Amino acid sequence: MTSPTLRVERQLLRAGAGLVCGMDEVGRGALSGPVSVGVVMIDASVRRGLPGVRDSKLLTPQAREALVPQIRSWALAWAVGHADAAEIDEVGIIGALRRAGLRALAALPTAPDMVLLDGKHDWLTPPAQASLLDEVPADVPPVTMRIKADLTCTSVAAASVLAKTERDAMMADLARSHPQYGWDGNKGYASPDHMDALRQYGPCALHRRSWRLPESDASEPVSGG
Repeated sequence: MTSPTLRVERQLLRAGAGLVCGMDEVGRGALSGPVSVGVVMIDASVRRGLPGVRDSKLLTPQAREALVPQIRSWALAWAVGHADAAEIDEVGIIGALRRAGLRALAALPTAPDMVLLDGKHDWLTPPAQASLLDEVPADVPPVTMRIKADLTCTSVAAASVLAKTERDAMMADLARSHPQYGWDGNKGYASPDHMDALRQYGPCALHRRSWRLPESDASEPVSGG
């Protein structure tokens, strides 16, 4: 498989974008926990890619962890934003992705001129008629979409690694107070052990209640943070 490159980022920089951010999300399909969005900013001074960076799904946990300090040193700036399960229930997954992405951008020292986003659907740009539930800053950077950017663009692949490692650590930490769901292993996704636990114990406050969860045999939902 071809390694990601900076070809697309350099095209955007040559076209006049002084600061370009690669952005990617993780946790979109999970049943519990947050959705998380990573951003990695570069400018024309970043002349080389980063060996070993791939879409986070293609890397082992050990490889992802080893890349984190390298990505943080390589990038001009970086951040990860999150939106929790309650927010996903409140505004839907697209609205929650937007919240997490805008929070990641707000954590950067300066705003980028362009965001390079994986896929073909721009979930970052607020709709023309934003609802009262939307958290919309005054200036949202323009977005360039690219299908399979997480496989072909170094900044997007790096953003996916940062988002994945941070979200995985959050889920492992939450597993200590909710051990019955096996989040340290399944990270909130619909694994057989997680589905069995939902049937046995029911959902807790960290599950996405608006999603179709398995019918529970428990008389009361599980409480706890």
